[in-house]
Order: sequence, then structure tokens, then C-alpha cells
Amino acid sequence: MLKIPTKVPKAGFYYHYKHDPAKGFRDYAYEIVAVGFHTEEDCQPRDAAMVNYRPLYESAAVYQASLKLGIQCMDNRPLEMFMEAVTKNGKTFPRFTPIVDAETIAKLTDVKEEMYGS
Repeated sequence: MLKIPTKVPKAGFYYHYKHDPAKGFRDYAYEIVAVGFHTEEDCQPRDAAMVNYRPLYESAAVYQASLKLGIQCMDNRPLEMFMEAVTKNGKTFPRFTPIVDAETIAKLTDVKEEMYGS
């Protein structure tokens, strides 16, 4: 039976905690596309729900795989891991943070169209 999670990210643009604004608005920027579910009963509980997202920077390995394979490829991360906090250098913060700045969203929308089409 499919277990429906109680908390999922909203579709949209996010920065990974490794994002460095000095490297530009695309650095570690992603678009959340969907939540996927493992349909086999023998999967690990942590892998039952996955976040599907795509990079918005061209050097990302998953984007390069898309170009090589000729089919859109996406990052997949366990939902639980996507939603958890990370501690680095004694500071704790979300692994992914929604992008809310309208100007950045508009620019990333253009990037998404350039990289992936409609």
C-alpha cells in the first residue's frame, strides 16, 4: 500500500545549501518537478518517496547525462533527506531552501526554458 507523506516540498525553485551567491544565481539552483514513489514492497523505507528535481546549471552531472543520453534525466533524493536539516561548521540549516525572490524566479524560469524547453 502506498504510504502518503505528510510533508512534501512545493514545486518550484530551490537552492541547495552549497549555493554560493558570489558564483551567480544559477549556482546549485534546482527546480522541484515531482515526488515519486517506489512501488515495490521490498524497498527501504527511506526510499519509498523520492523528490525528483533537475539542475539549472549546465555543469551538473545529471544535466550532462541528459545531453549524452538524449533524454531528460533528473536528480532523485529520498524525501526525508531532501526535507532534513544539515549541520556544517557548527551551523544548522535546511538542505534545500525555496527561492522566493521574484526577479531570481523569473531568471530561473528563463534558464529552465533554455535548458529543458517547455
